[in-house]
Amino acid sequence: MEEREDQDELLNLSLAIVSSGYGDEARLRKRKRSMSRDDSGIILNSSDAFEGREGKIFKLLQMREEMLSTEHKRSKQMNPHQEDGKGLHLIHLLLIVATAVDENNAGLALDNLAELYQTVSLTGDSVQRVVAYFADGLAARLLTRKSPFHDMIMKRPTCEEEFVAFTYLYRVSPYYQFAHFTANQAILEAFEREEQVNHRALHVVDFDVSYGFQWPSLIQSLSEKATSGNKISLRITGFGRSPEELQETEGRLVSFSKGFKNIVFEFQGLLRGSKLVNLRKKKQETVAVNLVFHLNMLSNFAKISETLKSVHSLKPSIVMLVEQEGNRSPRSFLSRFMESLHYFAAMFDSLDDCLPLESSERLSIEKNHLGKEIKARLNYEKDDGSCTRYERMETWKGRMETHGFAGMKLSSKCMIQAKLLLRIRAHHRPLQFEGENSGFRVIERDEGRAISLGWQDKSLLTASAWHCVW
Repeated sequence: MEEREDQDELLNLSLAIVSSGYGDEARLRKRKRSMSRDDSGIILNSSDAFEGREGKIFKLLQMREEMLSTEHKRSKQMNPHQEDGKGLHLIHLLLIVATAVDENNAGLALDNLAELYQTVSLTGDSVQRVVAYFADGLAARLLTRKSPFHDMIMKRPTCEEEFVAFTYLYRVSPYYQFAHFTANQAILEAFEREEQVNHRALHVVDFDVSYGFQWPSLIQSLSEKATSGNKISLRITGFGRSPEELQETEGRLVSFSKGFKNIVFEFQGLLRGSKLVNLRKKKQETVAVNLVFHLNMLSNFAKISETLKSVHSLKPSIVMLVEQEGNRSPRSFLSRFMESLHYFAAMFDSLDDCLPLESSERLSIEKNHLGKEIKARLNYEKDDGSCTRYERMETWKGRMETHGFAGMKLSSKCMIQAKLLLRIRAHHRPLQFEGENSGFRVIERDEGRAISLGWQDKSLLTASAWHCVW
C-alpha cells in the first residue's frame, strides 16, 4: 500500500506540472534490463554497451563542468511566463531521471541528466538551482563508490565551509532562529515556574549542541531576570560530533557569558553516543532537555527509542522537540526523492526572499549546506545505511506519548515571539499567517501544543514541548 501511494504521488505530481508531455512517458514504462559496469564505475544497461557509454559519461561530466564554470555569472532574466515554462520542463526532466535511476535505466538517466546540466545554473532562479543539486545527487547514485567521478560529485565541504554556510543561513533566514527562539522561550518559562524550588539553577541537556548558536539568547534572557546580588546558574551539557567542535563551542559560549556578570555559566561537552551516567546533576535544579534537529538524525527506531528512554530517566521539567516536517519515513527511493524535492524547493524559494540572486552568501548556503544535504539524502545507502527520518508532527507525537511524555501547551509569548521574528526577517515579500500561501508564515497546531514555520503551503519545521507523565 505504501509503495502504491508513492507511485500515485509521483504520477500525480508529474501530471500536475506537465500537461503537454515531452514524449518520454513510454520510455519510463520500460522493464528493467540486465546490468553491467564499465571501468569508470557507472552502472549501465548491457544494451548501452554498443551506444558509446563512455561518450555519454564524459558528455555528462563536461556539461556539469560547464554549468559549474558559469556559476558566478549572472543569469539572464526571463519574463515570468518563460520562467514558469522552463521550470516545469526542468522538473519534468528531473522526474524522468529519478524514475530511470530507480529502474536502473542508466541510458535514459544519462541522456536527460546531460540536458539538465545544459539548462540549470547555480545562479539562476530557485528551480534551476535546486534542480542542479538534485541532478548531482542522481548522477552520483548512478556511480559506484570506486568511481573517481562519484567522489568528485559527492565531495564534502570543509568544516570551515560548513560553518560559514550555517552562519549565513542562521543570520539571513528565520529557519534556525525560529527553532531556537521558540525552544528557549519555553525553557525560560519552565525555569520561571520552578523558581521557588530550583535555587535559581537551570541545567540544559542539549543532545546536538552543534555550534552553540541557540544559547546566547537564553543567556541574555536569564540575565534580564537576574541581579548582581541574586545570580542565576546556567549549566549546559552539550553533545557534539568531535572534541574540536565541543572546544570551539565551549569557548564561544564562555566568552559570550562573561559579558553577563549576574550569570554563573558552566559548559560540559560530551561526544555523541556518550552515556548519560556521565551527566553531572545538582539537586533541585530545573532540568530541560533540548531535542532540536536530533531525533531525525538517528539511524533507526531502536536508537530513537533508546534516546527517549534516556531522556525520560532524567525526569526533566520540559523537553523541547523541533523537527523538520516530512510526509513519511523514506521507505523507497522515489518516496524519499519526492519528499526531498518538495521540501528543498520551498527552502530554495524562501532564500530568494532573504538574499539577492547574485549573493555569494546564498551560493555558500546552497552549495555547502542545503546542496550537501540533498546529495546525501539521495545517496544514503552508499554511506552507512542510515537515513534521516523526516516525519509528520503527528508521528513524533505518537512516539513521544509511547515513551511516557505528554504535550504541553505553548504560551502566547511563544507565538507572539515567532510572529515578531518573521516580521523582522521578512524582506521582499510580506509576512503571511494561516490561510495564506505566499511567504513565511507561522501555524499553531495540536490545540496550541505545537507551532510550525511554513513557507507558502509547505511546513518546514515544527516545535513542541513535552513533560513526563509516568
